[in-house]
Amino acid sequence: MELQLAIFLVIGLVTIVAAGVFGKKLGIAAPLLLIIIGAALSFVPGAPDEVPADVILLGLLPPILYSSAITVPVVDFRRNFASIGALSVLLVIGTTFATGLLLWTVFPALSLPAAIAVGAVISPTDAVAATAVAKRFGLPPRLVTILEGEGLVNDATALVLLRSAIAATAGVVTFWDVLGDFAMAVTVALVVGLLVGVITVWVRSRLRDPLLDTAISFAVPFIAFVPAQYVGASGVIAVVAAGLYSGHHAARRFSPQMRATERTNWRTIQFILENGVFLLMGLELSFVLESVQEQDLSVAQAVLLGLLITALVIVIRFVFVGPLLGWLRSQERRSARQQERFRSMLEERMPDGELPARLQRRVDGAQKRLERRDNDLKELQAQGLGWRGGVILGWSGMRGVVTLAAAQSLPDTTPYRSQLVLIAFTVAIATLLLQGGTLPWLIRLTGIQGTDAAADRREFASLLDDLNEAGLAVLESPVDEDGEDIDPEVVERVRGDTLLGASAAWERVEHEGDTETLARSPQHRYRELRRAVLQAEREALLEARSAGSYSSRILSRAQIMLDLEEARLEQFDDSV
Repeated sequence: MELQLAIFLVIGLVTIVAAGVFGKKLGIAAPLLLIIIGAALSFVPGAPDEVPADVILLGLLPPILYSSAITVPVVDFRRNFASIGALSVLLVIGTTFATGLLLWTVFPALSLPAAIAVGAVISPTDAVAATAVAKRFGLPPRLVTILEGEGLVNDATALVLLRSAIAATAGVVTFWDVLGDFAMAVTVALVVGLLVGVITVWVRSRLRDPLLDTAISFAVPFIAFVPAQYVGASGVIAVVAAGLYSGHHAARRFSPQMRATERTNWRTIQFILENGVFLLMGLELSFVLESVQEQDLSVAQAVLLGLLITALVIVIRFVFVGPLLGWLRSQERRSARQQERFRSMLEERMPDGELPARLQRRVDGAQKRLERRDNDLKELQAQGLGWRGGVILGWSGMRGVVTLAAAQSLPDTTPYRSQLVLIAFTVAIATLLLQGGTLPWLIRLTGIQGTDAAADRREFASLLDDLNEAGLAVLESPVDEDGEDIDPEVVERVRGDTLLGASAAWERVEHEGDTETLARSPQHRYRELRRAVLQAEREALLEARSAGSYSSRILSRAQIMLDLEEARLEQFDDSV
């Protein structure tokens, strides 16, 4: 049995890589190919059958969520928090009760709480397939952020509703009990996640070894998830909070090597896990079909009911997205009016002459908030979703592996349990194949435009101008660590950025063992001064990120550029 499992693991890994390669050539998202391949493999003798729900919900879900959360820009998440919250909370609740009522009507032996529990299973979307297509076709970054944010948060809403509904099947649970449970689960999870984020970032920032740092980062999602689940909070929210905090503070607290290593390792883990869970979904097909008891409801009837619910959840999402877009546009107009009133009030109350230090700090803070809100509004208006974005957003409601795992966590005493699992499986597979398979065609049909490459290049060049201005200011009156003026020749070398690695290496050979002379060498002083310039540029970058004056993709590109330059300099400092 162990040998068979090892063989299937190797086959699975090779299949994931092959799907990634051929998916790009065929223009099909890898998750869709993997579901089909997994379904075919499920009928092979000796193939794994049922994957325990805890393996997915406790073992795979935390790292999948964390790997996505650390890459989501907090600025973009904050700007789109209203739409993300509406889709991941209100839409999930509405879908849960609508599908639950339908199931309650169809299955007479199914209690209303049990039916709502199944509705909670079906309600959360999986954004992996949607974002894979969206990024490949260059959809607007705002739309991608909303889909990613929804996929991060809506699992928490669905799992909390599932827990409350299962509890209701064993006793009386009021609406206020469910609301209180939800508020507690979210609040405590946020506290746990942020606390884990603060502590782990502090610990990791004091480790200068990227290998040790990466090893700790692998444990962070579980460090956040397990305590939150233990106290009855949402482990999903805790992981997302820890991931957002870690990703946001990495630019300031971690070394370039640590950031580069973490990016590479977590991208690899994300690729394997996100695609692996879709392969697992396909592998469970034969088991789900065999478990259905025909005397209760046939396989064909369960599949047809699953297709009916698929149509229902698609309609519900479109009905919800339309008013949501109208509300977002009205909020943007309302925010613009508020900004004008706030700006006028600030200008009217601004006293003449020099202000006391305390009052000046308050004025500076108000002006920074005004600038940040202006930038937020400018970015949102520049990336207005429009009807094309609404169509894509409405059609991106694919379900995923969490739906299947949550269905398998239903109590064994639930009436029609095997049929309900098959219904949930049908909804997940149907939405992935139907919506995911046709999403590229719909993107081309609507003609929705993503980022403008020329505009991105102009914005990137403008950002580099700002960073260079901050960095070159260091060269106006450069001094070394002892306060002595630096040779103008060294300053010019830094200004031209003409450091040669070979020169630095030979310099180390010539002064081997003489650290004092080496520390006064032109190459070492060059690196110190160049590092000071990079630090000033990084501070300017973080300030621009805080103000939201540039788009997150441009800021991320500039950060990687600075990381590469700083990492290159640090390669020559291992013996100083």
